[in-house]
Amino acid sequence: MSQILVINGPNLNMLGKREPEIYGRLTLGDIEKLTQSHAEKLGLRCTFFQSNTEGEIVEAIQSVRDNYDGAIINAGAYTHYSYALRDAIALTDKPFVEVHMSNVFGREDFRHKSVISAVCRGVICGFGASVYTLAADALSSIINPAEIEV
Repeated sequence: MSQILVINGPNLNMLGKREPEIYGRLTLGDIEKLTQSHAEKLGLRCTFFQSNTEGEIVEAIQSVRDNYDGAIINAGAYTHYSYALRDAIALTDKPFVEVHMSNVFGREDFRHKSVISAVCRGVICGFGASVYTLAADALSSIINPAEIEV
């Protein structure tokens, strides 16, 4: 079974309480359960990590290089300015899918720029908690591509 790391950044531990009109009422624990259940059907085993501290997130990202087949990352506000996260993702040489529960392009201007997108395989935003299961689908297709008959 392939191993993926699901990384959540600052304030995502407050899901369910933080701006429910934007992020919904599910807690991070609820999202982890939904993601794990979906990922298992795809042949993926998830490990979950959340921190409000940039250095801890860098270390989690670095761990992907030797311990995981890919990762899903919601870097929260660090998305917009953390070159440390960007550089850590780039050095892993593993596929990352960037996710955001809200449509960042329909929000404040500062949220429109991501410094990590360029080193991720793709970005999924605007579909609430479903962004995690959609990202698991994407990673599964990258990590375990179906054989194509010609």
